[in-house]
Amino acid sequence: MKSDRKKPPAVIPVTPPAIKPVMLQAEPEPIEIDLQRAAVIVVDMQNAFISKGGMVNLWGGDTLPRQKLIKPIRRITDTARAKGLKVVKVAMTYSPDLSDTGGPNSPNWYKTGLASYIKHPEWRDKMLFRGTWGANIVEELKPQEDDILVHKPRYSAFFGTDLDTILKTSNAKYLVFVGVNTNICVEASIRDAYYLDYFPILISDATMNWGPAFTQEAAILNVKSCYGWVTTTENIIKAME
Repeated sequence: MKSDRKKPPAVIPVTPPAIKPVMLQAEPEPIEIDLQRAAVIVVDMQNAFISKGGMVNLWGGDTLPRQKLIKPIRRITDTARAKGLKVVKVAMTYSPDLSDTGGPNSPNWYKTGLASYIKHPEWRDKMLFRGTWGANIVEELKPQEDDILVHKPRYSAFFGTDLDTILKTSNAKYLVFVGVNTNICVEASIRDAYYLDYFPILISDATMNWGPAFTQEAAILNVKSCYGWVTTTENIIKAME
């Protein structure tokens, strides 16, 4: 007599089985990483920060050195996609009605591009309001079909976003950080990644600071001393290949 009891459904693995870890040359020491649990986090490569005519340029900043980041970041993201790694594009943006800025009672109102907007409302399209040219990722790095786009209302990629949930859903553990600014949004994101038990990896020649050169050096020192590891574009590509 056949039983009417149905067989339990097959268990579907959340992630593929781990492959042999690879050794990444880094400071303060090499780190072994599982590429199937790695993701590339591209921070704030937006027209407002990178392109001529954007917010930083309107402040008097030279955007040419920032544009030189595009090539190494594209090499890293292209290699990552080819190897099946997740690529997350993070953009600092605000709602057009300013509802997520914190308003005048928040220091965010005075310590970000919002202060410039208050003085120069005619700059709106060059700044960080969603739907404007300034808020868009630069054309050379625009999100591809399988990339993830995360909008953040503060410096850290984890504050007020679903990034932690997205990464944990895919079982990510090793986060490769590139973009701007090393000593502000990138470092803030790395600190939060550390607090959330990820292994942050800063790519020193695919990031750029805001301010004097020593701020880049200080951010690198903070990361390799306290929050993660620091390596180069060539080293991360070698490890992924």
